[in-house]
Amino acid sequence: MNKYILDEAVQHFINDHLNKDVNKIALSKPVFEHINNRELANQITAKKKSSHKLPTWFNTGYIYYPALLSIEQCSSEPTAIYKSGLAKGSSLIDLTAGFGVDSFFFSKKMDKVTSCEINADLAEINAYNAKLLQANNINVLNTDGIAYLEHYEQVFDTIYIDPARRNQSNKVFMLKDCSPDVVQHNTLLLAKANRVIIKTAPLLDINAGLNELKNVSEIHILSVKNECKELLWVLDKDIDNESVKITCATLNDQGNKYFSFNLNEQQPAIEYADIHVNGFLYEPDVALLKSGAFNLIGSKYGLGKLHIQSHLYFSEEVKSNFAGRIFKIERILKVNELKKEKDLQGNVIARNFPEKAENLVKKYKIKPHQTQFLIFTQDKEGYKVIDAKIIQHY
Repeated sequence: MNKYILDEAVQHFINDHLNKDVNKIALSKPVFEHINNRELANQITAKKKSSHKLPTWFNTGYIYYPALLSIEQCSSEPTAIYKSGLAKGSSLIDLTAGFGVDSFFFSKKMDKVTSCEINADLAEINAYNAKLLQANNINVLNTDGIAYLEHYEQVFDTIYIDPARRNQSNKVFMLKDCSPDVVQHNTLLLAKANRVIIKTAPLLDINAGLNELKNVSEIHILSVKNECKELLWVLDKDIDNESVKITCATLNDQGNKYFSFNLNEQQPAIEYADIHVNGFLYEPDVALLKSGAFNLIGSKYGLGKLHIQSHLYFSEEVKSNFAGRIFKIERILKVNELKKEKDLQGNVIARNFPEKAENLVKKYKIKPHQTQFLIFTQDKEGYKVIDAKIIQHY
């Protein structure tokens, strides 16, 4: 941690250059003594990236930013706020603190937070920023979190851990492929706390995670603006995997919405819809789709499903509590009728359709539109094109 970066003149320079070309800054002559320009460029880039993801940090003067990778990998404020509500008791240990975003929001709910970070530079930055943000109940330790648990007698009310994937490819992975290995340390974690919260990437298969972990009581699927951000696995000491509750949380500017069910809840039979003009088409948020509860989505919201594979739903009424987008149907066309259409306009969506959206745009010369959508899909009668106006966003 280069403390010269905290000088007033340097901080002014960073704020004044948030919209400048950082590559030019990095390659130009040194601006300040004791600070190389790559450090300056990193501070500028990291702060700018925090403007939407971490507004509390962005709007606080003299925050020290770590390497850009730490900003990219840390939780966003909406997801950190959400998971702070899952903590129980008064004491919590964050075993993999990183930049300290989760520790900070946990500190608003807990009396005491112990924040472990194995990287010395990151731990120093974490401790400095915590004091700057007046989170005085956070104790930052430069240590391996698992080793700390193994060698100290202290028991916490809640443990939080965000294991890193050893292989960062965009493929399905197992929890045993992460570090720390929460599967190997499952017993240790539950011996040191009544509740354990594990964050994983959304690519992790839910059934695979349940097979690897013991004492799972809840799984939370978090999305922000229809982008699935993380899975949260809640382990409780006095429970088994038989009564797991799944909660899909969609965290958006317009307000958060939730869809919950029990894993052992019987999936109802599919109710198929007869779609028609002036009815309403429903497209679930990705968090709901990740849950796999496709039939329950229809039954809980009172919607009919278009097709077993389409994952689009229909109702004659507007149900504004729905977690996803809603469209008012204005026309229903057969695909071969599009050739007769002139000046087609709309944002193209393809669901359970043999061609990709980008190819359909080119094929039918479809122009973009702010509120109009052309939805290529399949219902029980075959392929259809639904011309609809959006009335509810994610």
